[in-house]
Amino acid sequence: MTSPAIILSYPQLGENIGAAARAMKNFGLCDLRLVGPRAAWPNPKAEAMAVGASDVLDTARVYPDLKAGLAELHLVYATTARERGVTKEVLTPAEAARRLRHAAAKGWKTGILFGNERAGLENDEISLADAVITIPTSGFSSINLGQAVLLVGHEWFKAADATPASRIEHSPFHRKPTREEMFQLFDHLEKELLDSGFLFPPDKRGAMIRAIRATLHRAHLTYQEVQTLRGMIVALSKGKHRVSRP
Repeated sequence: MTSPAIILSYPQLGENIGAAARAMKNFGLCDLRLVGPRAAWPNPKAEAMAVGASDVLDTARVYPDLKAGLAELHLVYATTARERGVTKEVLTPAEAARRLRHAAAKGWKTGILFGNERAGLENDEISLADAVITIPTSGFSSINLGQAVLLVGHEWFKAADATPASRIEHSPFHRKPTREEMFQLFDHLEKELLDSGFLFPPDKRGAMIRAIRATLHRAHLTYQEVQTLRGMIVALSKGKHRVSRP
């Protein structure tokens, strides 16, 4: 069973990357992805903090932007401590781990997205994920990046014994679309809505786009359904086989 990728979005300090790698090693996670790290990479401070997890750092992949880092994944959960104003399912780490295990048993590639140390994830970054993970805390909700990875990784590790066997579905009628395929749908629909004047006024455009993405995520589309929707968008925008009506 493939473990989830740990994606760190624009991490600032090498020490925190090293702490995250060490937490991953504790619980059998090995796919570390860094999106636009501020510190130079490879990073000696990350190596020093990782201690026995240097192999996780050695195989870490660096991406120029978040979409590239998520592209081939089928299921992504974003970690955040704050309400963001967009309707998205909120999961505890335990429930997220259970669902990630079920997804991996089906052959899906999964990932858990973490924001940077200063401000966490932006609304637009969260809009690219299927759901949100919030770690319950007592009053003070600010958690260090390494600690957050540790807590979520621990839940993933604990959930191993409770995961039933699953039949892997490969046909397009059942396959879950990758992030890249979902991003293509987002871009296609948003371009046509922008060209049609639907995304107006400009100051509300970002919130409208995030709400549309949240709606599409909640539909749990298959690959075939994504392709059908894109065909519908083309027909509506270009008038394919349009019938004249009196």
